[in-house]
Amino acid sequence: MSGLATVIRPVIRPGQRVLAISDIHGNLAMLKGVLAKVGFQAGDVLILVGDLLEKGQDSLAVLRYLMELSNTHTVYPLCGNCDHIDRAFLEGRRGADENLWPVFRFWGERALVNQLGAELGLPLPQQAADLVQLRQAIRTHYPRETDFLLGMPHILEAGNFIFVHGGVPREDRLEELDAYSCMKNDNFLGQDHTFHKWVVVGHWPVTLYHPDIPTARPFIQRDRHIVSIDGGCVLKLDGQLNALVIPDIYGDEMSHVAYDGLPVMVAADNQQRSSHPLNIRWNDSVVETLWEDGDCAWCRHTSSGRELWIPKGHLHCRRDGKLHCEDITDYRLPVAAGERLALVGSYDRGHLVKKHGMSGWYLGRLREPGEIGIQ
Repeated sequence: MSGLATVIRPVIRPGQRVLAISDIHGNLAMLKGVLAKVGFQAGDVLILVGDLLEKGQDSLAVLRYLMELSNTHTVYPLCGNCDHIDRAFLEGRRGADENLWPVFRFWGERALVNQLGAELGLPLPQQAADLVQLRQAIRTHYPRETDFLLGMPHILEAGNFIFVHGGVPREDRLEELDAYSCMKNDNFLGQDHTFHKWVVVGHWPVTLYHPDIPTARPFIQRDRHIVSIDGGCVLKLDGQLNALVIPDIYGDEMSHVAYDGLPVMVAADNQQRSSHPLNIRWNDSVVETLWEDGDCAWCRHTSSGRELWIPKGHLHCRRDGKLHCEDITDYRLPVAAGERLALVGSYDRGHLVKKHGMSGWYLGRLREPGEIGIQ
């Protein structure tokens, strides 16, 4: 039990630009990249919609970068379900270590608490009991980091907007909501909520809401006043970090800027889009291999019966004993020669690329941006 949600209602001036970013997951390069691309400046308001940390290699670096940024800029970090795990550890709740230990063991060097321990010269915990010493050391030597984490609220309400990591069932009596249910709220867009204010969430990568074409762009549902902005940073090979740009918190207008850090190539050939595409996502990813050819395998997606090429590096067995694949599609993007494409990966069957936040296959030739021609 995480208690009731902590809600803040800061004063934001009309016309003051607001930037909302979620699910950084300890990726400092992506965070700096999107802030630079959007032109973040001291007059802006930055709202971090949870899951700042964990699963990425730079959780401690992200934490300290945001702490320093908060000294010179207006920054409101909200707590996500992954950040909540670190808070539960620091609070030392009775019986929590037995539940937290498997998580920190799985994340290994990607876990914030393990990174803090390593900086103190402590070995990786080998059992749940080791977390007691680790917690005492972190709270003793890192009071600023501890206070920052423990001080993160769950919900921010301002103007015409509500920001929360997972979602809310209503837009009134927010302080009466269960905090953890606001942080971990799977498939929020599938719950048929409609709001008067805009509710901006992260948590579920946007691509999970698209069964046909993989899309990492913010999903804006204007009829329901919901915006989902998790671009799959760290979690997806084609993930990106989205910055939702709100020019006036008292209005309804918004746009976005995205950064993925992928190399940019130029298409040398035209390509027509394919019809009836399939987007295989992690929550429905069981496949079977029919045959292999080079670095790809011809597979059947179990639930849909569809067959498609999947890079063999995308295939893996889970603890359920079944063969799963990373998010993949059979969609061929519409491409005009000369267009710039972000390259996710090149394989014997073609190139996985991104265009305007959408992912798919490109079977034509690619050249470097500075290359004059291609033979």
